[in-house]
Amino acid sequence: MSNTAQPWWKEIERYQWTVLLMTWLGFLFDLMDSTLYTMVMGPALGDLLGREGTVQNIGWYGGLIFSVFLVGWALGGIVFGVAADYVGRKRTLMLTILIYALFTGLAATAGSWWDLGLYRFLTGLGVGGEWAAGAALLAETWPERARAKGAAILQTSAGMGYFAAAFIYLLVGGYSWRLVFLVGAFPAVLVFIIRRTMRESERWLEERCDGATVRRCDGARVRGCEGASDGARVRRFTLSQIFGRELRRDTIVGSMLAGVANFGFWGVSAWVPALIQNRIAADPSLTQGASASSYVSYAIMILTLGSLPGYFVVGVVADWWGRKAAFALFYAGAALSAPAIFLGPWTIDHTLVLLPLLGFFTLGIYAGFPIYLPELYPTPLRPTGAGFCFNIGRVVSAAGPFLTGVMVLYTGSFEYAISALSLVYLLGPVTLIFARETRGQQLA
Repeated sequence: MSNTAQPWWKEIERYQWTVLLMTWLGFLFDLMDSTLYTMVMGPALGDLLGREGTVQNIGWYGGLIFSVFLVGWALGGIVFGVAADYVGRKRTLMLTILIYALFTGLAATAGSWWDLGLYRFLTGLGVGGEWAAGAALLAETWPERARAKGAAILQTSAGMGYFAAAFIYLLVGGYSWRLVFLVGAFPAVLVFIIRRTMRESERWLEERCDGATVRRCDGARVRGCEGASDGARVRRFTLSQIFGRELRRDTIVGSMLAGVANFGFWGVSAWVPALIQNRIAADPSLTQGASASSYVSYAIMILTLGSLPGYFVVGVVADWWGRKAAFALFYAGAALSAPAIFLGPWTIDHTLVLLPLLGFFTLGIYAGFPIYLPELYPTPLRPTGAGFCFNIGRVVSAAGPFLTGVMVLYTGSFEYAISALSLVYLLGPVTLIFARETRGQQLA
């Protein structure tokens, strides 16, 4: 029987499943730590701002901290993406997980809003860098025919990360927002598991050592590779190479696609907890005796449940009809779903029922990036290129939560602010006109 005739999962070796599991857990925990702030923003800023903790001020300072976090995420994705091309995927993965876990835990000690903002910025550094190293490691480890499926499975970790954050908030959110952040330090344990169970990417080692065997160049001693040529060790700065003539267009298009998705998510979906809390604060009878923290947790869980089929649909459409078709479908759906949910004559219970639609599109679209972005670059530039594209847009997308906060400040309505900013998703299909299709392409 030929390889193409058997199911794709039969091609996957045990170690390749291990790589998927470790990177999946890394993604899960980084999205968990990212989401914890969205759930405790109201209580945390209400506590830190004291008498000044009005709805308008919480929206303003909350949006500012969101934006600072995204700038850290963008910077971390670029810096650690470059680092992964020089010191290895595994080392970078371990370091970035340790960073975001440590500073999430330290956020529990915040004494002011700017103190909290600093810890969130440092958390963002680790979160951004972890994505670049993990996506490249999986793409370089899995076989070509199964790569899109593996990347789609990897992205389900994001949904589970949101679910985990909601579960943590459900369990301890009623006690203290500080305890929520403290629990977020748990992912540091994953670093020790990765160190024992994972190897460095063989593609990276072969490229780095330039003819020396992988066995003699094991990542931990890559600087002393026997047989490695000087040309393998002395290269032009990778960040400059992704803007060379052959890759410049891919880099710009990839950055814009990711920038639209990131701007939309942090300007729309990330504000759902605050929207729910604001509705309940205005009319406590809406909860029918349940706690506000319970409703917020359920909202994130429901949003996450909608994202899970979205991740798989992206993988299927990307394989059947192409990467561009998958992106176009989900950008259009994301632009339409938020206004339909938040501007309709719905009760809070109706809104909860409709939230899976928002999650399907605004979260599901992220499955396209670990599929598409690593395919745009050769091995020596893969984390640099993919990390840059996925994260540089966050510098622009940092304006998303800031603008949401500004609009809430002046309109007093989360619903209008979120719905207006969702229209940014329409820029996605326009960008796709200039995108290169990579379906069926071998990794360079």
